[in-house]
Amino acid sequence: QVQLVESGGGLVQAGGSLRLSCAASGGTLSKYVVGWFRQAPGKEREFVVAITWIGGTSGYADSVKGRFTISRDNAENTVALQMNNLKPEDTAVYYCAASSYYRNVALKSSYDYWGQGTQVTVAA
Repeated sequence: QVQLVESGGGLVQAGGSLRLSCAASGGTLSKYVVGWFRQAPGKEREFVVAITWIGGTSGYADSVKGRFTISRDNAENTVALQMNNLKPEDTAVYYCAASSYYRNVALKSSYDYWGQGTQVTVAA
């Protein structure tokens, strides 16, 4: 069973950048579709973007298109989320998740494994 751990969150000023990392243990992350989700206070967890086994990206949320980029490093067994031009509305706990199958990647129920999340706070 794969365990996922997110890192890289923190406090940043609007317009700044952060790079989140999702590291896996107990499994090879390249065998999974990996998605990033986020959950702001009082809101539902929402899909951000996913990446396939061969590095194809799937479905950036409109709110992050052009600002966020997902990538994977199979040698390091990690998936990264580069976040640029951050806005206060990007403030949320960010989660990575892994799925053994390519299915509707925007649905939380499509994923088998979840990390504990990392907090991102963007100050105005």
